[in-house]
Amino acid sequence: MKTKNKTMPIPDGFTADDIKVESSICTGEKTIGFYSPADKKLHYAALVRSNADIEEFYRKYGVKQ
Repeated sequence: MKTKNKTMPIPDGFTADDIKVESSICTGEKTIGFYSPADKKLHYAALVRSNADIEEFYRKYGVKQ
């Protein structure tokens, strides 16, 4: 049985241009999310283990890379 992936709307106050991948200085762990320059943080962040996770994040919000 195949399920449809629902596209979520981009959160209020953000655009596709706000998507950013950050890497931890200490551990090298990467996260992707919507970057807010006002508070210098990623919002709606997700862990990145591979390029597939980045592609999935873009697909989740219906944004082309």
